Amino acid sequence: MNLSICGIDCDECKYKAENDCQGCRAIKGTPFWGECALYICAIKKNLPHCGKCEEFPCGMLKEWATGENPERIQNLIDYNKLNT
Repeated sequence: MNLSICGIDCDECKYKAENDCQGCRAIKGTPFWGECALYICAIKKNLPHCGKCEEFPCGMLKEWATGENPERIQNLIDYNKLNT
């Protein structure tokens, strides 16, 4: 699994190939659609991903998960369990 800051599996993301996206870490939170507020938030808090935040899952992450890539929160939960 190749997780973005917000829990999207970049290897499964349909936009990766469509937009030649290298993942939020490589492009420093500026994907094809603009600046990513979730990326900025995690970096400001010096976190490797949203799953390590005290507020996980925060309102913004929950809102984003209602649209594209709803599995992102579960991905982060699973990742934390495997890497604890």
